[in-house]
Amino acid sequence: MNKKAGKDTLIIGVALFAMFFGAGNLIFPPYMGLLAGLDWKWALLGFLITGIGMPLLGIMAAAKAGGTIEHMGKRVSPWFGLILSIVIILAIGPLLAIPRTAATAFELGVRPSWPGFPAAIFSLFFFGITLWFSLNRSEVVDKIGKYLTPFLVITLAWIILKGMFTPLGSIAEMNLDGPTGQGFREGYQTMDALASLVFAQIVIGALIYKGYTNVKEQVKMTSLAGGIAALGLGLVYGGLMYLGATAGSIHSISVERTDLLIDIAYNLMGETGKYSLGLAVSLACLTTAIGLTATVADYFSGLTNERLSYKLIAILTVVFSGVFATVGVTTIVNVAYPLLVTVYPVAIALIVLTLIGKPVAYRAIYIGAITGAFLTSIPEALTLIGIPIEFINLAIDRIPLANAGFAWIVPTLAGAIIGFLYAQSNTDKSQKT
Repeated sequence: MNKKAGKDTLIIGVALFAMFFGAGNLIFPPYMGLLAGLDWKWALLGFLITGIGMPLLGIMAAAKAGGTIEHMGKRVSPWFGLILSIVIILAIGPLLAIPRTAATAFELGVRPSWPGFPAAIFSLFFFGITLWFSLNRSEVVDKIGKYLTPFLVITLAWIILKGMFTPLGSIAEMNLDGPTGQGFREGYQTMDALASLVFAQIVIGALIYKGYTNVKEQVKMTSLAGGIAALGLGLVYGGLMYLGATAGSIHSISVERTDLLIDIAYNLMGETGKYSLGLAVSLACLTTAIGLTATVADYFSGLTNERLSYKLIAILTVVFSGVFATVGVTTIVNVAYPLLVTVYPVAIALIVLTLIGKPVAYRAIYIGAITGAFLTSIPEALTLIGIPIEFINLAIDRIPLANAGFAWIVPTLAGAIIGFLYAQSNTDKSQKT
């Protein structure tokens, strides 16, 4: 790799870190650490799988498949690829992730300092900036990486290092049941694995704009950029989860996620910590909102063959998100969880199968694996929204790894094996993806 390619990879890797490191990345690790106590390292392991491992693999898989979710999903069927793509774009866009960025920035960055400040006014200001950056399509990634990330990293490093050298308290034994599984599922809320499947497209677009048109070169540079982002995320996740674990002596597990992070910063660094965290949160959430808005606008303008322009979709996205953001973080998190429980196992199965490649490149294998994932994720999501199917839930509870929070793994593997056996017995080679 020449010097120019190395520099471009570094810039895109830093930009990816900034886009991934948004609202969920700040408020969830400390709370998971608080719940886990002495088992925080095991909880961190599970969280890193969904918060770092899967996003990194997702970037690589999407790039390998052709750069879009549709390229991955069409291996099940063309309509499945389209529907999955729309669901994921909406989830990481105006329905959940984008409004949560503004809500979290407000609750952590504004409300502690100005309790009476109107949420609607902040939302208007926040999404005005988001729209300004998002409308400049060709330079959005570079702007994020060059101008918004450095202060974020410095501020968070300051808070984390302070908490490591002068801990808030001793870490207590919390007896959390299945900390690794709990951390794995808490990592769903970051939505990073889902975001990676669409961030790959904006990264590849940036690479093409810079003159890298060879697919193998794109995959290599995207993988390296993803690795840079993963390293940064791992350091921050670990530090934040440790801070949460040390806060067990001053907080109960009933504390709100946003309040926990505010109090950690305040107890470590006083008013300075609170203001610094507020600014860091605002930047973290802003970078994520910019990246997601650009991706949503690019996707739907392309889907409609530019009948709906990029600018129009960007404006509609920030307007809807700005209104939804005013309901608050807790409401948005509660709305998000059933959808994430449904979609995440499917996304993980697609990522893994895509990376394995030729040995499993049969439509029947993809269909079997996705069906197995849905057989457990859908009943769980129904239970979360108050529509339990008791006899199915009892059966799911008996599946190996269910108690650890991984009930979907065995059915997904079983479905893939059944699909493989069917593919081997079927002489029609057109069934190969």
